[in-house]
Amino acid sequence: MKRLLLIRHCNAEGQHSDSPLTREGIKQARVLADFLEQVNYPVDRIISSPYLRAIESIKPYADNHHVSVETDERLKERLLSEEPIDDWLDVLQQSFQDPDFRLRGGESSNDALARSFSIVQDTLESNQHDNVVLVTHGNLLAILLNEFEKSYGFDEWKQFSNPDVFMVEITPDGYLVQRLWEEKSANS
Repeated sequence: MKRLLLIRHCNAEGQHSDSPLTREGIKQARVLADFLEQVNYPVDRIISSPYLRAIESIKPYADNHHVSVETDERLKERLLSEEPIDDWLDVLQQSFQDPDFRLRGGESSNDALARSFSIVQDTLESNQHDNVVLVTHGNLLAILLNEFEKSYGFDEWKQFSNPDVFMVEITPDGYLVQRLWEEKSANS
């Protein structure tokens, strides 16, 4: 059975592509590494957003297990707009309600889905790896999860934590989505 572990990065100092993890985020990355060891699925491959906060989130686990971290632009965070947005939460909510809604220079939910789901398809079509980790960002994670299970949307995105971990199992009947991470995981 093929499994995808979809991971949202740990707490970071900002939203720029080169924003590092905070001190708390560094601790979370170590807890995440310990947590992933308890999941009991040997990770065959790790693919991460090229953003520093995503790479730093999975690095402790990758180093402990001698698995290289590949980066892929298709997992970078969705760009809502090239310009600053004062009411970004309202805009984000609208983009979940209307997946074709897009601000000038930004990506619609459907644009982000097409970009990101292509890496999922590539991963699923490959017979080389059974348990693959994809490290990404909250907004893109919600969009991807919605493709597997339609109940994921704006309200579910608001409940995501940093980090967060979801498992998608590919079964003969479709997909089984399960949230593995709980806030108490961060406090263990």
